[in-house]
This record gives sequence, C-alpha cells and structure tokens, in this order.
Amino acid sequence: MDRTALREEVSTRWRAAVPSLEEFVRIPALSPAFDANWETTGHLDAAIAHLKGWITARKVTGAVLTIERLPGRTPLLVVDIPASANASSATTTLLYGHLDKQPALEGWAEGLSAWEPVRRDGRLFGRGSVDDGYAGFAAITAVESVITAGGQHGRCVVLLETSEESGSPDLPAYLDHLADRLGTVGLVICLDSGAADYQRLWLTTSLRGLASVNVTVSLLRSGVHSGMAGGPVASSFRVLRQLLDRLEDADTGAIRLRELNAEIPPERVSETRGAAETIPGAWRAMLPLQAGVRLDSDDELELHLRNTWRPALEVIGAAGLPDPSAAGNVLRPSTTLRLSFRLPPTVNAQKALAAITRALTTDVPCGAHVEVTDAEAANGWNAPTLAPWLEQALETVSDQVFGAPWRALGVGGSIPFMGLLHEAHPEAQFVVTGALGPDSNAHVPNESLNLAYAEKVTEAVAIILDRAAQAS
Repeated sequence: MDRTALREEVSTRWRAAVPSLEEFVRIPALSPAFDANWETTGHLDAAIAHLKGWITARKVTGAVLTIERLPGRTPLLVVDIPASANASSATTTLLYGHLDKQPALEGWAEGLSAWEPVRRDGRLFGRGSVDDGYAGFAAITAVESVITAGGQHGRCVVLLETSEESGSPDLPAYLDHLADRLGTVGLVICLDSGAADYQRLWLTTSLRGLASVNVTVSLLRSGVHSGMAGGPVASSFRVLRQLLDRLEDADTGAIRLRELNAEIPPERVSETRGAAETIPGAWRAMLPLQAGVRLDSDDELELHLRNTWRPALEVIGAAGLPDPSAAGNVLRPSTTLRLSFRLPPTVNAQKALAAITRALTTDVPCGAHVEVTDAEAANGWNAPTLAPWLEQALETVSDQVFGAPWRALGVGGSIPFMGLLHEAHPEAQFVVTGALGPDSNAHVPNESLNLAYAEKVTEAVAIILDRAAQAS
C-alpha cells in the first residue's frame, strides 16, 4: 500500500465527511436513559437514517446496509463490507461506534451549544462530535482509503448502536441475533475510547466495570418538626453515612468490600508506568480542580491505577432532600442516594452488586428500613495479549502517522460491548482507541472533536486494516 497515497486519500475523504458529521451533531439523539419516549421522538431513528444515507452515498464496493430492529429495542445500523480481492484473512473485522448521545446540559461557553455545530481552533464543538458520532465516518473513510491507496482489507462489519450511553442494554440481544452473520471475528476496532495526548496513538487495554444502586433509608412514616423529634430518633442521612462507611473508607476513598477489589496484572502496571512517564502531571492538567485542591496521591503511577484498576464510589444522585432555599426545620422521613461504583476490569459485576446489597441491608443501624432498588451492573474488560502482526502494525502507525511511539493505558470508564465481544470471540484481537482527548469534554458542556487528531486516528485504522487482511 502506498503510504503517501493513503494519507492523501484519508485527508481528502475525512474532510469531505466533516460537514455530514456537523449535521449529525444537530440531531438530539438522546440515549434511552435520557429519553424514555425515544420511539416517539424519533431522534435515534434520525441518527441511524443520517449515517445510513451518508454511507449509501459513498457507494462502498459490495457494502450491504441494514437497520436491525428487535422488538422493544433501540435500532442498530450494520454495514457489511466484503473482503477485498487479495485479502488472505478469512475472519471478520468488527468496527464499533455508537450514535446515541448524552443530554445537552447547561454551561456551554459563549457561542457554543449542544445541538449547533461550531468549528473553532481546529475543533468541532457539539454533542456527539467526539462521543461517538465521528466513529462511523472514520470507519468508512478508513475502509475506502485502504482500497484506493492500493491496500487491502478483510471482511469488515461496521456496527453502530444507539444505547451505549445507557449501558448498552440492547447489545447482548443483537450480538445473539447477529452471531451467525458475524462469523469468526478476528479483530475488533472500537473508536469509542480516547487518548491521553494528541501526539501518538493510544490503546485502551482495560475498562472498568460498573455497579449502581438506589439506596433508601427510612425511619419515619412522615416528616416531623425537627424541634420535636430531632435527637430521640436518628436522621435517615446519619444512618446512610454509617452504611456508606461500610462500603468506603472516608479518609482514603478505598473500597472496603473484598468482592469489589482485584489484583492488578503485572503487565498492566508496567504499561501504566510507561504512560505515566509519558504524560507527567496529566491529572492536574486534565481535571478542573479548584485552587489548592490536593489529589488523592502524589504518586503518578498510583493516580492512574486508581482510575483504571481500583474500585471507586461516587454518589451521583439524591432524593428526599429539598433545595436549600426551600428547606424547613424538618426531620425528614427518608433519604435516597444513587450510588455508582466503578469496578476493576476483572471483577464480576454481579457478585459485586450482591456484596453491595448485603452490606447495605444487613444489621442496619437503629432498625432503619433500607430499600435497595434500580440495580444495574456491567463487567469490565481486560485486553488479550497483542498478536505479533498487530504489534508490527502499531509500530508502523507510530513511525509513519504520528512520529511518536504508541502507548497503552486503562480507562476508568466502561464500554460494555468490549466485554461482551471478548466473551463471544475469545481469540479476537482488540484495538480500542479513539479521538477522545484530555480536553474533549465528553458528557459535559463544550464537547469537541480535535479534527486533525481524528484524521490521524482514521489513517491508523486504515493501516491496521491492511495488516489484518494479511494476517493468517
């Protein structure tokens, strides 16, 4: 494959795709968790239709596009592209992205908003630009560019789902539904991850799992004037504090439950150390810290491991607490918290969820009533060892695309699809990467895509496709 021709092809095709990506940003395709009436509002269908229309217009040789609709589930766009004539690999390469989005949220900078795309300083601002609307455009651009630059690719299946931001609840059913059509998957390329800097390609080698519950503590049938009852009966908030102490060390943030902790593989510690040395001070640079705030460790390696391989708890929601401006002197009948645990990649999420529930409901202080509801759990993922051909491909990408060595690092977030695919195709290789850089602001105001970096990631994918086609 002609490397100069590939770069030119990727550049030309990627830049031609960006206006269509801008139109995608305008679609408020909220994930089902944020739009219970998604079937009626039609925005997820609009996102699917938009990508289908753009890909159809590309006229990719032999491509078959289908919109899969299982009853009661969000739609899925599948693009099946046959192998090029000279490809030797008989396996399928699966390229993954998603089209559903997080809510808009308030607080966008002046001149920016969630649903109006804006190009500024080499970036495309708008919800879904980097998480993860660009992925479908990049995947198709890479496949097209390989052929026109004289390379080859094996059979490629591009899969774009619409429930990832809700934890991919519909994906297992679709994987079962598509199992025979997918055949043997030899390579998975996921473009829903990110990069710690924009100087090199970053591989995600692990993802944390997730366990979430609502816990409600109640001691009274109704609220009582705090001057009349405060003291004789415990506050529901106080009991919740005691229960939280069973789960987490309030001084260190360490999670106390054995079922939520895991041993970190030595190779992950080694690669994390290399990443920490490559991006010193990353956490202070990435996080919008208030002045004078201290991080939970002074050790760079430990900070990365805390984010990628150690469990963590965050209270992400609450009920039963009035706004301070409307708060009266009342001993409230109950307090509800939404607890979100990030789990180490190798922890069994269902066992973790059971341990959390036991800790919250056994021997409850003061005989308080405790209810645990709305539980959800998803396993993490730990990447398999790289095959020699993939290591060589990554070295080529490092040398010819970025001019800097690639690096690997775990990610503290979750992509449930990776664990599901690994279970279904244990022999597959994984390239989990993406353009979501340290200042991309996914899920929050001012989300943006670094367009030049996304173009380089696309070129890297094209090179990996060409090498995968030759792998036996």
